[in-house]
Amino acid sequence: MEIKNRWFVVVGAILIQLALGAIYAWSVFTPSLVEAGWTKAMTQGVFATGLFFFAVVMVIAGRIMPKLGPRKVAMAGGFVLGSGYLLAGLFGGTSFIALLIFIGIIGGAGIGLAYVVPIAVGMRWFPDKKGLITGLAVAGFGFGATLWVKLAGSWGTLIAVYGLSTTFTALGGIFMLMILLGAIWMVFPPEGWLPAGYTLPVAADGSTDTGEKDFNSTEMLKTPQFHFISMTFAFGASAGLMSIGLMKLFPMVALTGNGIDVTAASAIAGTAMAVFFSLANGLGRIAWGAISDKLGRKRSIIIMMATQGVFVILFQWMAGTPSLLYLGATLIGFNFGGNFSLFPTITADTFGAKFIGQNYGWVFLAYGFGGILGPIMGGWLGDMGNFPLAFTICGILCLIAAVIMSQIKPAVKTA
Repeated sequence: MEIKNRWFVVVGAILIQLALGAIYAWSVFTPSLVEAGWTKAMTQGVFATGLFFFAVVMVIAGRIMPKLGPRKVAMAGGFVLGSGYLLAGLFGGTSFIALLIFIGIIGGAGIGLAYVVPIAVGMRWFPDKKGLITGLAVAGFGFGATLWVKLAGSWGTLIAVYGLSTTFTALGGIFMLMILLGAIWMVFPPEGWLPAGYTLPVAADGSTDTGEKDFNSTEMLKTPQFHFISMTFAFGASAGLMSIGLMKLFPMVALTGNGIDVTAASAIAGTAMAVFFSLANGLGRIAWGAISDKLGRKRSIIIMMATQGVFVILFQWMAGTPSLLYLGATLIGFNFGGNFSLFPTITADTFGAKFIGQNYGWVFLAYGFGGILGPIMGGWLGDMGNFPLAFTICGILCLIAAVIMSQIKPAVKTA
């Protein structure tokens, strides 16, 4: 298929990513599952399994995309994700084993297959706006979570009216159709294609980026730059994911400690997470992507990590006052969203865009590590009654990440 207007690629990318945001909507199903006899650990087990298979299968997707092409990989992701939810509805309902397999393993694998496709395709079509386009694509992932939560919950009331099984089946069909439609535009431009009026950037040595400096995954994994970028991402993800995990629990403790009754504190903390953090998370993906096109990826990540470190540390004193809680949730959410537009683009800037599908899959594993480190540490310290220490440690990790990023130099291929 020939694409006459490259902006159709953005439409396709957003459609795909909106559907993939399903993984972050899992919390809308957990109250019904707990009522059906699940433990909270069981609900988190399905979510953690989905995240694990998302990250691991994403590496596989990057490896097979050059052979199969981005459209086929995206379509495969749509079939796998949609089928997982359809099967969960038809055979699962409230069975833990069934949902662990159909939504955790199969659903997570489907998301992993499709996630990197819009990023890789968008970068090829928009070498002049890599940050903005990546931000727009991954913003769909963030906003998609809000859409599915509201559709299944307070807006569409699917769960209340039709129950879990029918809701899973309906969502599976919707996810599959959206991804298959978006996949129509998931094709790479012709080799050597450039937008009208755009010229390749000239390096300090006078050379242009003609693809000769593209690193494949084997070459990338041997560089110190890969480890520095991954470590920075892991620390930033730890802080953001720990904040998500504690955004309801810690403010409730802080607000009630300041004399606010439990019911009001619960409502205020819920608004901080569902409205202020979530919206800022989506907007931050777009904004940081656009900012990085102007300031450069390295400088943008340094600023984002340094300010995030300050915000996360200060949050322990902000959480007990509603207005400051909302401000803190907004600032942390905005910076957390930036991770998902800045790290794909700095991976492409450092190691080339040709193999971004497979290379970013390896970098994204750092997010999985952060998803274990931050929330588990936050929960452990919270059980000990020391929420502030969790925020202090994660804030310091972000400040360390800013220093690590400042030390990264351009990668050079060795003969």
